[in-house]
Amino acid sequence: MTEPAETQTTYEKIGGEAAVSRLTARFYELMDTVPQFAELRAMHPEDLSGSRDKLYMFLSGWFGGPDLFVEKFGHPRLRARHMPFAIGTQERDQWVACMVLAMEDVGIDENVRKVLLNNFFNTADFMRNKEG
Repeated sequence: MTEPAETQTTYEKIGGEAAVSRLTARFYELMDTVPQFAELRAMHPEDLSGSRDKLYMFLSGWFGGPDLFVEKFGHPRLRARHMPFAIGTQERDQWVACMVLAMEDVGIDENVRKVLLNNFFNTADFMRNKEG
């Protein structure tokens, strides 16, 4: 009988805490500086540090690492937390495009990026709460 192969979490595959930190930092850097993401940027406070920290904590758990967001804030309730913001296809697409660039820039493996892109798109699409 063979032992089951150990399954690595996405958190482990991409490099753990340091990689999640680089990804979230790069995501917000791109959002803050690339004109293509202006509408997305306008939805955020001037100081992005709180948003960056929350995304870092969320992604840590979502990727299979420490569940930092849940430990600090409870269940993510993503749709409810995003309801105050008018999110349509443009905002969804800007968020996903920004994350794609961030994943590429920090060197996440292409196969992992493909899986994450699908997951990110589906989650971002679920956040939509306005037409268009």
